[in-house]
Amino acid sequence: MREFGYERALDVSGAVALLAEDPGARFLGGGTNLVDLMKAGVERPTLLVDVQELPLDDIAFTPDGGLRIGATVTNSDLAAHADVRRHYPALAQALLAGASGQLRNMATVGGNLLQRTRCGYFGDLAKPCNKRTPGSGCPALAGEHRNHAILGASEHCVATHPSDMAVALAAFDAVISYETADGPDELPIAEFYRPVGETPHIETALPPGALVTGVTVPPAAVAAHSRYRKVRERASFAFAIGSVAAALDVEDGVVREVRLAFGAVASRPWRARAAERALTGGPADAEAFAAAADAELAAAEALPENGYKVTLMRNLVVAVLTELAEEATR
Repeated sequence: MREFGYERALDVSGAVALLAEDPGARFLGGGTNLVDLMKAGVERPTLLVDVQELPLDDIAFTPDGGLRIGATVTNSDLAAHADVRRHYPALAQALLAGASGQLRNMATVGGNLLQRTRCGYFGDLAKPCNKRTPGSGCPALAGEHRNHAILGASEHCVATHPSDMAVALAAFDAVISYETADGPDELPIAEFYRPVGETPHIETALPPGALVTGVTVPPAAVAAHSRYRKVRERASFAFAIGSVAAALDVEDGVVREVRLAFGAVASRPWRARAAERALTGGPADAEAFAAAADAELAAAEALPENGYKVTLMRNLVVAVLTELAEEATR
């Protein structure tokens, strides 16, 4: 590991100022992703700015009935919070599916949003990778890509985003708050992650040196009837090969409102807008759920070894929505 400096931030403005002074600096929360990348040589910060002690660890209702979650809240605390479990169960389930208890105790909300892909080529300095070294190529296209993207990818990168939490937040239209030297600002999660395009190394729309300070989840009655389902290659903690965050409101067998987001199929959490449009106002049955999944997955561009994800995601959508629809009739 290369030498680096360390500073503990005392307040948000001080943390932002430290990064403004040193472009090679990085914010350090729980370190569950950044430290691993430093060990591998992928990240080589000149300075770590520790933000764990900043007063950003609250979870509270907003005036309109949504939830405001501080960036340093740990994944364990968020998953266990009674209001999260009651009003946004898919979010709690996503967090619990995301990692072991030891990692959840350290990992923070801000860091979870910003974690980087687990593509093997990205973490291997002996291999080219456009996300790590722009213009060097994407060996996954012709190499190992079984767990890679089927939606929204490009010839420059087919890696997937690893976060479970972010998939649930995408379904609930979360808003990310951040601060720079120019003051506070925010981004809807739909705009937070950039399309991969020709610049896979630019993963978010955050300005340089920005510190994520929190997440606001808007009020939504449908969110109380939600579920997160994750498929992985082993039963112990592993990254998804496909996941769905879904919320469903059914009355008299008709879909009044639905939220759907997919994980592990794109470089960012994938909001399934086409499927939502296909379902809204229609019957809440398995045939309609399958047709809606097909409408969303029509845009899929599978590689030779990851085409199974299309079928997997279709079946996952049908299974999760069917369970939610059945619960609505009890």
